[in-house]
Amino acid sequence: MIDSNIKGIIFDYGGTLDTRGDHWSHIIEQGWHKAGVSVATPTFRHCYVFAERALARERIILPQDDFHTLLYKKMLLELQELQRLELIEADRVEPAARIAADYCNDYARTCIEEARPVLEALSERYPLVLVSNFYGNVDSVLRGFNIRQYFQGIIESAVVGVRKPNARIFMLGVVALGLQPSEVLVVGDSLKKDILPARSLGCATAWIKGRGWTPEEDEATDPALIPSLAALVD
Repeated sequence: MIDSNIKGIIFDYGGTLDTRGDHWSHIIEQGWHKAGVSVATPTFRHCYVFAERALARERIILPQDDFHTLLYKKMLLELQELQRLELIEADRVEPAARIAADYCNDYARTCIEEARPVLEALSERYPLVLVSNFYGNVDSVLRGFNIRQYFQGIIESAVVGVRKPNARIFMLGVVALGLQPSEVLVVGDSLKKDILPARSLGCATAWIKGRGWTPEEDEATDPALIPSLAALVD
């Protein structure tokens, strides 16, 4: 599957390794349902965006936070916003946040265990670098899931001050590998944030496509599309 010219690989994290390509909003909405919180999807999405903006604006996620801690903090923000909208009682917020966080963490762990053999096999043949839009704690997340050892470096938006879809963040990954863009394969779940910016640098690309945030994302197609992470080692 991987061209013989490739000498190193850049992986995205969220959505690529932990949801089989699905946008995280879909998994979190399932977590809400698991917790007995059912609202119209536009209302859920309002709360989802509210929490994302709060996490970007304030230092809520700490470097030592593992994924479950991140999820719990995020679920609290979302459900507190739902409470502000008077669509959930105050005494239900904390228990529902824990149930939803548990569900999402278990879901991610299952997906990462599926990805583990691929990462292990590829790390034996190529240097791997992670390039991610994240909250400053992706190293702790990777260690919590026991996959940090597969990556020789991490380029994280909250640390380097550049976010996808800015192609500069992928160039930082290329530099970390010590290679030319044409010698690097970028693997991601977002056409707009991963595949197109990386391709603009001259990198090869592999797109893990799941359920997107918008209908336009669901309808999009591209030659970089692969059926699963396992296709990288088939």
